[in-house]
Amino acid sequence: MPKRRRLVGTGEDGVGVVGDDQEAWGARASCRTAAPEELFAEGAAQNRAKVICSRCPVRTECLAHALDHRIEYGIWGGMTERERRALLRRRPLVTSWRRLLEAARLEHERVVGAEHGQTWQA
Repeated sequence: MPKRRRLVGTGEDGVGVVGDDQEAWGARASCRTAAPEELFAEGAAQNRAKVICSRCPVRTECLAHALDHRIEYGIWGGMTERERRALLRRRPLVTSWRRLLEAARLEHERVVGAEHGQTWQA
């Protein structure tokens, strides 16, 4: 019997995201066609990889995955390994980066919507 998956939200592009199923959001990632050496670069080359992330529709999911799974290498969600380590040190009590980042995104969308005169219904 196939395993049932629970829909937990939408990606930045508005498409539904299932749990932390990397295959679901990874197929929509801007970097899916990039060469691995572009994403696992060092020094100034990391800034080029971060540009790829800047326009990615699943940046939040990617970053949450890297933080929740303590991925040590590469650019994930627009952050270097050094930036992710610093964030993890600053917020040691976070148990789910996925929930935290999605809540922050929803709040941002609510505030931006209110600034543009949009009303949200519960």
